[in-house]
Amino acid sequence: MNSVLELRQYKIVPGRRDQMIDVFERWFVESQEELGMRLVGQFRDRDDPDRFTWIRDFADMQAREQGLNAFYFGPVWQAHRDEANPLLLDNDNVLLLKPLTPELAFADTERREAEPASPVVATIFYLWKDPAEGFGQLFAERASAAGASTLGVYVPETSENTFPRLPVRQHEKVLVWFSKAEDRAWLEADPDLMDAQERPAQVLRLDPTPRSRLR
Repeated sequence: MNSVLELRQYKIVPGRRDQMIDVFERWFVESQEELGMRLVGQFRDRDDPDRFTWIRDFADMQAREQGLNAFYFGPVWQAHRDEANPLLLDNDNVLLLKPLTPELAFADTERREAEPASPVVATIFYLWKDPAEGFGQLFAERASAAGASTLGVYVPETSENTFPRLPVRQHEKVLVWFSKAEDRAWLEADPDLMDAQERPAQVLRLDPTPRSRLR
């Protein structure tokens, strides 16, 4: 199972998100996966019509550096970057993450585009302390006890960003919970989990695009 993940939130030129998705899914899915990266999913944000969110992961940080160099200096990106870049207002909102535990990483599923898609919810918890100081384990235990529909739980990857031409938000104390439901009652009723948060969580309600692996 791959162990380094990027959660990428892009701001798109107003009214042109569908065009961005078309360009992305036409040219940038297989071309990245052929270089050893895995595209976990691509999504429309239900609450922001100009946000395109996508997730990719890598075997490790060395594989990330090699894959990104091969892709961004390779023929497909060079041929089609002028289609994609004018559609982007901002692409620096990126979290570099790793699974809380191996068991809480995304399952390694095949892409099944014909299957119906259902929403994915990504909850980004902003914490007072590093999640390794107790919150991560506590969250996993409480989520399991509540029967939460967990797809994955991720915490910051603190290694140096070895591909600095793509900035990432490092040194943030976050935990990201991916689920298939918006049921937060169990969480909001848990004072231990709520008190650990430095500010309200960001909740992304995401609809998979046609070629999203996660659906």
